[in-house]
Amino acid sequence: MSNLDFSQSMPPWLDNRATGLLLHPSSLPSHQGIGTLGDEAKLFIDFLEQAGFSFWQTCPLGPTGFGDSPYQVFCSNAGNPYFIDWKPLHQIGLLNNIDLQPLQKLPSGHVDYGLLYREIFPIAQIAYSKFQTDRIQLETKYGSFDSFKLNHAWLQKYACFQVLKSLHQNGPWWLWDDEFRNPIDIRCIETAYVEECDFHIFLQYIFFAQWNELKSYANDKGIFILGDLPIYAAPDSSDVWANQALFQLDSVSSSFRNVAGVPPDYFNQDGQSWGNPLYSWEAHEEDNFSWWVQRLEAQVEIFDVVRIDHFRAFHDYWSIPSPGGDAKEGHWETGPGIQFWSKINQLFPHRPFLAEDLGLISDEVRLLRDQAGLPGMAVLQFAFDGDSKNLYLPHNLGKNLVLYLGTHDNDTTCGWYNQADEEIRGNFRSYLNVSGNHPSWDLLRFAFRTVSPLVIVPVQDLLSLGSEARFNSPGVPSGNWQWRMNYAQLNSLFDSANYLREQTKITGRLQADHE
Repeated sequence: MSNLDFSQSMPPWLDNRATGLLLHPSSLPSHQGIGTLGDEAKLFIDFLEQAGFSFWQTCPLGPTGFGDSPYQVFCSNAGNPYFIDWKPLHQIGLLNNIDLQPLQKLPSGHVDYGLLYREIFPIAQIAYSKFQTDRIQLETKYGSFDSFKLNHAWLQKYACFQVLKSLHQNGPWWLWDDEFRNPIDIRCIETAYVEECDFHIFLQYIFFAQWNELKSYANDKGIFILGDLPIYAAPDSSDVWANQALFQLDSVSSSFRNVAGVPPDYFNQDGQSWGNPLYSWEAHEEDNFSWWVQRLEAQVEIFDVVRIDHFRAFHDYWSIPSPGGDAKEGHWETGPGIQFWSKINQLFPHRPFLAEDLGLISDEVRLLRDQAGLPGMAVLQFAFDGDSKNLYLPHNLGKNLVLYLGTHDNDTTCGWYNQADEEIRGNFRSYLNVSGNHPSWDLLRFAFRTVSPLVIVPVQDLLSLGSEARFNSPGVPSGNWQWRMNYAQLNSLFDSANYLREQTKITGRLQADHE
């Protein structure tokens, strides 16, 4: 297979200058203890359209488990049942007012995942029981349940995984009984637990019906969804359980020989051990990367563009001895390189991908990114260390980089500025020629005026929020992924819509001007 070199071109989705807003659905207000795919999400899209934004970026949408991270999910192709809006099921009689009261009593200022887990599944079981006896109204709204089951190749494996996990008191798959640890016959497991499997398929049926409706609503308004895909599968996931030969596992004990992570960097001086099993790239190559192809096909089905987290691992990846290895004890191993991306670009010639290439990045990694024809990322919060050659300073930016004020892993811009040392704050004020009284808006205006084809702004920065609104602190084991907007904050976004649209227009980023 010949290597395709796209180094002289960017993908079509970056043809026009544009702006986007970063907000995970969990952070939307609602009366269900977490943001949903319902009316509040549509109101947020209305704001995006009015303010001139073209992209809504989310974190991964998969079902979260212990730790609550959207980057460690039970299946990278599945949707998170927490995001289901239960109001449509109430409207057609599958749920009553009293059924939803436990969710309405959950905290509104943050996500309490423990309480949410306890309350949501009994409600889902009520809806599923009624659906079993009367499908007509829901299928009229969301389409055939049986057709949905047949049209997703990963679905049966995921459902079996969740059922077996419940049977083993939610323990990880490598601690299950021997007969279930290696899924030799998925169909046999599904037949033995057909009703339990159908319950989990039912949740996915509702999620995807609501997600597709929301995505169509966004697309009809000229808003594209920029999603996110972790390069690694979560250790306790149907991805790994059902495809063990594709990972660096001990075939007898099902233990991980080596795990993923990163060496010491900006976020953590001790490095990070993520615990994800590493790929057996030789096995993927022998199978013509078919597992990865199916994984990306599923992502492209639900997102317009997919950000691939930790892109550098396609070139080389940090391998940490397992079990219990220290991140500092890791070493670099060679990834699949351009051979992988030649295959992917043949199948996805429009290249709907964004490479997350932050952190310790070598020239060789950037070369691979360029050969694959993918844009990379730059983060303005990293720019003001006083080095005029800093790659993230606006005068050093390339047109092949999507520019972020900060990512989900950064503090808010106001929080970052307030906690930075005076040298960095002074560099910020001098470079931008501002007082520093409104750092998030100063940075936004400046970002819009750079050469970067797409600028992404965290929604917290539009609200000028401080560190209390930080979404994730890498390396901190608890307290993450909980931040939520309230209804007043969501509505207040519209106060700035006309100003943002003007800024988008004068910097050539308004999509209506490109049509």
